[in-house]
Amino acid sequence: MYRSVIALLLLLGEYASAHQFTPTYPTLRQAHVSGVMLLNMSLFNNRKEIEWYSINIFDKDWNSLAFASTDKLINLGYLERKNIEVYIRTRDKDRIVYVCSKSKTLATVKNPSIITSRICSKVKNEVFNSNNLTTG
Repeated sequence: MYRSVIALLLLLGEYASAHQFTPTYPTLRQAHVSGVMLLNMSLFNNRKEIEWYSINIFDKDWNSLAFASTDKLINLGYLERKNIEVYIRTRDKDRIVYVCSKSKTLATVKNPSIITSRICSKVKNEVFNSNNLTTG
C-alpha cells in the first residue's frame, strides 16, 4: 500500500501552486480625491516560474469595470510581496464585486506544464470611512 502511494507521488512530480492575493474580502475606502474609492490589496508570488501578474475589476456578471492602479501589470519576483492600491469611481462602487489578479506567462516560455492562475477577492458592499471609527 505504502509503495503505491509513494510511486503515485513520484509520478505526479511538482504540485500546482497559485499566488496569493489578499485580503479575501476587501473593503472600499474613500480616497483622498473626491469621487474616487480605494481598495488596498497585497500580492505575494510563491511561484518560481511566474514573474508577471495583472489586476482586473469585475461586476457581478464578470464585465470589466474601469479602474486605475499603482500597477496594472506587475513584475514580482519569487517570494516577493507588493502592496497595490486600486482606484475606482465612486459611481461604480455599487457595481464592483470582484478584484482579481492573474498570473501571466511570457510568450518565450514553452513549458506546457505552466498553469496560469486567477485569484479573485469579493469586495464588501459596505464602505469603510475613517470618520466612523470609535475609540474605546
